[in-house]
Amino acid sequence: MPVAVTGSIATDHLMTFPGRFADQFVVGEMEHVSLSFLVDDLVQHRGGAGANIAYGLGLLGLAPVLVGAVGSDFADYEAWLCRHGVDTRSVHRSELKHTARFVCTTDQDNNQIASFYSGAMAEAADIELAPVAHRVGGLDLVVVGPNDPTAMARHTQECRDRGYPFVADPSQQLAWADGALIRDLVDGADVLFTNEYEAALLLQKTGWSTEEVLARVDTWVTTRAADGVLVRRAGEEPLSVIAVPETKPVEPTGGGDALRAGFIAGRAWGLGLERATQLGSAVATAAVEVVGTQEYDLPSAEFLARFADAFGADAADEVAPHLPG
Repeated sequence: MPVAVTGSIATDHLMTFPGRFADQFVVGEMEHVSLSFLVDDLVQHRGGAGANIAYGLGLLGLAPVLVGAVGSDFADYEAWLCRHGVDTRSVHRSELKHTARFVCTTDQDNNQIASFYSGAMAEAADIELAPVAHRVGGLDLVVVGPNDPTAMARHTQECRDRGYPFVADPSQQLAWADGALIRDLVDGADVLFTNEYEAALLLQKTGWSTEEVLARVDTWVTTRAADGVLVRRAGEEPLSVIAVPETKPVEPTGGGDALRAGFIAGRAWGLGLERATQLGSAVATAAVEVVGTQEYDLPSAEFLARFADAFGADAADEVAPHLPG
């Protein structure tokens, strides 16, 4: 039975302004700002946490089911995902709104002016998981990724009600969510994903201690950038896994989503906790060595060679039979 990945599906439109925003502002006129910046670069990338995780799982051969909401402008993006092993037949199409979009302009000092249009993502709250499970013959796991807040709460509760094991990945939604919503999204999860800052924010907003979180989830995976990954379970010694060293310039966007895909794939293959975390670390490194969250690939020979360099030949031999191709 497959993995369903719920979460945001979006496109990123990134522009570069060759000057400084600050030089364009007039003191005393800030309440009447009306500016237009002539940019010299425009790059479009496919994104959204749900789609990013599904893409990684597709590369690893799991045929994930993507569950989210998009607009009528999704055709090219959908074709891309399908070519990379993602089942998009449970994606909801809005009749009125465009797919969510992030538009950002960066100046020469790396200051940014950005807007996020949620668009069709708001309709994700209308999606029920039971028909998805019926279509594919059941669900082994549901990833509840960052999305419309009402959709996240609905998917989490439906997982509890119907007995679907689920991953809690509230991610950037932790910044605005209150403690009650966060507690609801986390309680009962098979796996909880956070980065270090999100972990601290979760504890602060819920009022829970680390031990109280571990009493409510089976496994808590915390990413720590260059310091690797920390995995905790109640009653067990914490597991620390290194970050696979990069060999190319790093673009960190999307690394966390790729790590989630690798970890979930490893567990779906029946690998132990340490090996699955190592797999997540290796996939994350592949993702951050390119610009764009879905521009990386995982050619088996090259991937296994780097995996062996980082974690040893025995570890690579354990992963090798599961890699597609």
